Amino acid sequence: MFWELIATVFAGLGGAGIALLLRKLTKQSAPKWLVPVFAGGAMLGFQIQGEYEWYDHQASLLPEGVVVVKAVQEEAPWRPWSYVFPQTIRFIAADVANSATNKIDPNLVLVDLYFFERRHMAKRVPQIVDCVQKARTDFTQSFTSSDKSTQSTATWHPLERDDLLLKAVCTG
Repeated sequence: MFWELIATVFAGLGGAGIALLLRKLTKQSAPKWLVPVFAGGAMLGFQIQGEYEWYDHQASLLPEGVVVVKAVQEEAPWRPWSYVFPQTIRFIAADVANSATNKIDPNLVLVDLYFFERRHMAKRVPQIVDCVQKARTDFTQSFTSSDKSTQSTATWHPLERDDLLLKAVCTG
């Protein structure tokens, strides 16, 4: 975040420099207010560009075998351009390459989910996916199966048939 601040300041200096060059080329007939307007516009443009490129950049850094299973886009009134082009503010990736099938119940797959959000550290959450019941739950040391005949302490969350997590983990 520190380097982003430095880059934003330099974008502002560059914008101000362009305005000063315009004033020099027009023999100072261009208005003086162009300098702060160009500086502010360059800084705002740099920040907007960074907001939109964040997701593509982060997704490109994921190692092979880690698949994006959900991306969350958002519009906000303080970013009116986001109503035209929604911005991806967070996403979830599954480490499919290192997932493990349960030896007792092969319908259960243990997979690590990584939660990414702009300007936050990534969080890893181990999950168990039941490929037959089409559900997921948090992995804990006291985990029991989703079989209806046994008492389960886990809270299972149903997944849609076309859920990308289900497709990524249960196929193959």
